[in-house]
Amino acid sequence: MIIQQKKGNINPVDTSNKNIDWLSLQWFETNKRILHKKTNAGTEISLKFLKENAALTEGDILFEDEETIIAVEVIACDCIVVKPANMFEMASACYEIGNRHLPLFFENGELLVPFENPLYNLLQAHGFKVVKEERKLLQPLKTTISPHGGGESTSLFSRIMKLSNNE
Repeated sequence: MIIQQKKGNINPVDTSNKNIDWLSLQWFETNKRILHKKTNAGTEISLKFLKENAALTEGDILFEDEETIIAVEVIACDCIVVKPANMFEMASACYEIGNRHLPLFFENGELLVPFENPLYNLLQAHGFKVVKEERKLLQPLKTTISPHGGGESTSLFSRIMKLSNNE
């Protein structure tokens, strides 16, 4: 089965009379334009999002007929969970993680990063409250502003630090 676009999300859809067949994806597979996988029930799926980035998330419907819905399930993975005490800590943690060009996710006031032991140790050494937990990485934190170059007055980090120092 070839899927070229999403059909919506399962949350507002009435699924009481339909069988839900989940397509389990790792967090890093959710942005793939071309992907070949099997659903939990064994249906072969080929995702071909050629015109745009898939940006799949939990509950996205890929296929629906009278009996079945094929929807995306993001698999939980080991994560570093950073629980900043204030905006200054939030900005500092984002800067440290961003400087390593690692994917960063945000959920309920916490920063989530796929687990890497060196980063975990570094964040602990810098005094951040961090824990290792199994979580679903669902909400990527993105910015279109480059934190490097342009001088002190225009960098994203310097602007966040100025705002957070005025608490």
